[in-house]
Amino acid sequence: MNCMKIIYRIGILYFLCLSAGCSNSKKEIEPDNLFVTFDVVHPSLARATATDFEAGDRMGVFLTEKDAPLEVSGNYVNNELLTYSGSKWESGRKIYWNDGAYDVFGYYPYVSPLTSVDDMPFEVALDQTTARDGSLLGGYEASDFLWARSKNVTAGDGAVKLTFAHRMSRLNVRLVKGEDYDGELPEEAEVYVHNTVPSATIDLSAGFVTKNPYGTAATIRAMKTGTYQYSAILVPQRIDNSKPLVEVVMKGVAYLVESRFVFKPGIQHTVTVVISKNPEQVKIEIGGEIENWD
Repeated sequence: MNCMKIIYRIGILYFLCLSAGCSNSKKEIEPDNLFVTFDVVHPSLARATATDFEAGDRMGVFLTEKDAPLEVSGNYVNNELLTYSGSKWESGRKIYWNDGAYDVFGYYPYVSPLTSVDDMPFEVALDQTTARDGSLLGGYEASDFLWARSKNVTAGDGAVKLTFAHRMSRLNVRLVKGEDYDGELPEEAEVYVHNTVPSATIDLSAGFVTKNPYGTAATIRAMKTGTYQYSAILVPQRIDNSKPLVEVVMKGVAYLVESRFVFKPGIQHTVTVVISKNPEQVKIEIGGEIENWD
């Protein structure tokens, strides 16, 4: 009789479990706040496409215990690869929260192997007109280093918000027809930025970019970003002496302008090149500065 009662009670519990949708799957029963998720904000919404991240983009994240120094290894999470699906950022494995508070560091594009978090080597592309090929970034996109940090976060805070910011500098070159120029400017041109050092080191704990003091100045080809508009991502640096800076080649004619310049981190600088009939009389006009460019 007691045996019959036990079987009856087990049957009732099994029926109630089925009715409630019980499952042995750990994925189905574990609360969302057991593992780390990310709410990532692109700079233009607060890389380097016109508006946002693209499916297949890859970023790296670190988690350290609150106020602990960021290290290459030995952190709670070390250089975890996240891939953008087109709607959210996903890692190859689940990152589980532990007790306590954490500091979270994110950067884009992803680098592996990573040999230093204090002086991570980084270079902007010399040809930024190259196109994206699947997950392989084009020259312009690969040069646009983004960085974010969220401090003192816990499991109860929900998704970790990472608001990215540009850490390189961008030069936006506008071409304008001078009064004495005959006809219309051609829609296609080659635009070069001369005499900047393309190599740098980055402190991932603070997002600081430092020009390589031993780097050699080079020429960077800018990407067309609009009608009569070309842009290049540059390492932040100062050009103290007047040097050839921007060269525009149209219909086989080169127009070259010199200037001093300070390229600031996270800032878009705009210059207008006024194309004259005489290449020797081309002018440059320095425009405004903006943050969080598109």
